[in-house]
Amino acid sequence: MGRVSQAQAEENRRRVVDTASRLFREHGTHVSVTDLMKAAGLTHGAFYKQFASKEALVDEATAHAFAELAQGYSTGLERHDGQRVAAQRALIDAYLSVEHRDAPADGCPVAALATDIAREGGGEGREARRVYAEGVADFAQFLARDDHDGLVRLCTLFGALVLSRATKGLPISGEILAAAHTAVTEEG
Repeated sequence: MGRVSQAQAEENRRRVVDTASRLFREHGTHVSVTDLMKAAGLTHGAFYKQFASKEALVDEATAHAFAELAQGYSTGLERHDGQRVAAQRALIDAYLSVEHRDAPADGCPVAALATDIAREGGGEGREARRVYAEGVADFAQFLARDDHDGLVRLCTLFGALVLSRATKGLPISGEILAAAHTAVTEEG
């Protein structure tokens, strides 16, 4: 088989990053390169033509996931004509939904990647950890009301999502989502 064009190589790289971003959110960063490349419809050997290491892909896929999250707030603000409170409420409604709970591959990277980022080692120098921390700060800033409670609101959303996923299929799962929704949407 001949060499792929530069455009095709760029498309392949985008496909791998997008696939990795989804698989890492759904299954964790321990997904094998072989499984990841199979899911992307490419060969294992193609991975090393695109990335120096799996760590480099984790870094890029983490950045991709947080870029999608940030695009979500921008879209929400546009959809609500710049009305921040309405955009926040719509995001909270979606975040604390059964649909979001049941679709981690398309969901929030804060909740999906927390454990892997915490366990990765490498300290502050790791790009994925830096991107994760910036993403958390940006998300909290978006969620903040006048009293600067964005981190508290984010922690409540995050905790509720993780707990509801861990208890999925049991009545308490929905109760967790509902209780968190009430807590973060009450006038503060």
